[in-house]
Amino acid sequence: MFPRAWRAIALVASCLIATASSAVTYSPVKPPSYPLAVRSPYLSAWIPGSLVESLPSHNAQFWAGNNLVWSVIARVDGKTYNLFGVASPNDETQSATVTAATYTSTHSTFTVTAGSRQFTLDFFSPVSPKNYVRQSLPFSYLTVTVTAGNSASVQVYTDIDSSWTGQASDSTWSYSTSGKTGVFQIEANGASTYSQNSNGQALWGSAVYATRPSASSTLSTQSGPRVAVRDQFVNNGTLSGNHAAWSSGGVVAFAHDLGTTTSASAVTFAIGHVREESIDFLGEAQTGYYRASYKSTTAAVVHFLDDYSSAKSESTDFDSLIESTGTSSYGSNYSDILALSVRQVYGGIEITIPNDSLDTEYVRAFIKEISSDGNINTVDVIYATFPIFYTLSPDYLKLLLLPVFEYQASDAYTKEYAVHEIGANYPNATGHPADGEEMPIEESGNIIILTYAYEKASGNTDLSDTYSAQLKQFAEYLYENGLYPASQLSLNDALGELANQTNLAVKAAVGLATYGALTDQKNYTTTGREWADKIWTDHLGTDDAGTRFLIQYDTTPWFLVFNHYPDVLFDLDVFPDEAYNATTDFYPTVRETAGVPLDGAIGWGQTNWQSFVAATVTGDTRDLFISDLHAYLSNGLNTAPWSDRYWVEASNGYSAGQSYSFRARPTLGSHFALAALSGANIWSS
Repeated sequence: MFPRAWRAIALVASCLIATASSAVTYSPVKPPSYPLAVRSPYLSAWIPGSLVESLPSHNAQFWAGNNLVWSVIARVDGKTYNLFGVASPNDETQSATVTAATYTSTHSTFTVTAGSRQFTLDFFSPVSPKNYVRQSLPFSYLTVTVTAGNSASVQVYTDIDSSWTGQASDSTWSYSTSGKTGVFQIEANGASTYSQNSNGQALWGSAVYATRPSASSTLSTQSGPRVAVRDQFVNNGTLSGNHAAWSSGGVVAFAHDLGTTTSASAVTFAIGHVREESIDFLGEAQTGYYRASYKSTTAAVVHFLDDYSSAKSESTDFDSLIESTGTSSYGSNYSDILALSVRQVYGGIEITIPNDSLDTEYVRAFIKEISSDGNINTVDVIYATFPIFYTLSPDYLKLLLLPVFEYQASDAYTKEYAVHEIGANYPNATGHPADGEEMPIEESGNIIILTYAYEKASGNTDLSDTYSAQLKQFAEYLYENGLYPASQLSLNDALGELANQTNLAVKAAVGLATYGALTDQKNYTTTGREWADKIWTDHLGTDDAGTRFLIQYDTTPWFLVFNHYPDVLFDLDVFPDEAYNATTDFYPTVRETAGVPLDGAIGWGQTNWQSFVAATVTGDTRDLFISDLHAYLSNGLNTAPWSDRYWVEASNGYSAGQSYSFRARPTLGSHFALAALSGANIWSS
């Protein structure tokens, strides 16, 4: 019995050791979801943070939550290990052990142990705001590196399937080469241009997977039924070179044989989704900016792989800038917030040129209102996002506003106030629908503020010079209608249409003062300040004691005054210091378990408007907003790509700190509101 007891103790000890060794180190924190390949609304692959510990057996997910087949498998000395995305493993394979997960503003990196060797999987989505070719290329990198170690024979395999096309039941694939680069393309059959499935995936265009041999690898390829293709690799460490026709559940696959080695070795893949006709802008097809230089998909992906070293070098500088900007603005917690926000923002945008002329003089940008209603170039979404552009790439404000101004200048738009969006369903920028949302005060103020933000950050006046008549029209609309707003929607559209909304009057006052700064017409600035005096000093929009701003004039519930932000950012001095001192004192008194709600009548908050407000308050109250935002980022309660709306108190079956409704929206650009106070246009590459 004594030996048996020792065997039992040894078994328990080995289990404890195995459990300890399986613990994953997360740096800087474990987020709700890691961006894997996030470059456009249609190339948007993620893995929930809660699944990272079992990364080898879980699929990547599209932003909407549906699975995308994308696997990585390795053989080490003839034994096969699943590294990533193998939800249905073949016989004779085992899962690698995940030991570490990190994210920066451009990379998500996972470390796994497979037999005697360690591998890193680096999912790299470049963010290059001022290099339009690099930023517009619809591809992302995956680099698999085997680290140095004992001598071992190593092979690396990866595959994808037609889930990337949005129509997994009926697709076609092809394989081609260009020099040493192998390129698979998968297309859905019978799809209409500009159509999406119910998850928001593009049904037209091509999913693309490409690679080339590294200096130390030999490349093989295969397509066909998933089990058969993977078995070929498991049994032989190489693929057959046969390219069977598409079949349901089939895969396209690459394998790199790295040979027997003790040194580190890496192989890089490009994954993407290409649509030649990418946006319908008022009946004229737009295409990716990169196509002026690389007209074919093969040429584009070959260049993308050629560009890897330069893109990676730039990403090192960019990641460092985001980290230092966050830390210097408000500490390491704020840096964590900014780093996770970046890819989500730029991954919601496409930079385009006309598909017929490929003329780069006519560059535009289009942003998708992801996960709410799918609108295109929604003005208030651009407004919520603008601090990141003000900080890093002010030209994006111009590129996003140009299609809006152009549409408003057409005969199709006849309203005296600014439009809400230029199309109900991305990628169809075909005009504001007759039954679409209207936000007259909000959007008129937003257009003016965004134009001034572009001018102030870039030093360029071309936008305001070209569209001066529209801007004047919207300023006059604010002047005539802004102090006592008629019943209408605001950015807090959960309120419905209400008259005399204080936040709309604040937007009008700040918007008029901004127009005065934009045009050097002091009478508009004076009017904005006079209105602020009525709203604050005369208590038109506050309680009698002046301790809080109210949702509506002469009503009880308070609200979060996010429309103050441009007043602070632009140093307009519309509202007096006393107003900001009052909000600084008040917000901590209404904080719920996980943060400050959007107003006094609801149990949820929005990180975009909390971030705007964090830049308008000071001291402990600013600390409160940033610490609550970081706690929400890292609380482990959420799995969707970071939602900008969450429950601040337990409600409707949700815990405080759980996300609510939205996911993957580019409005996280608002998280840069505090950083923007320190300077504009800080990215110089």
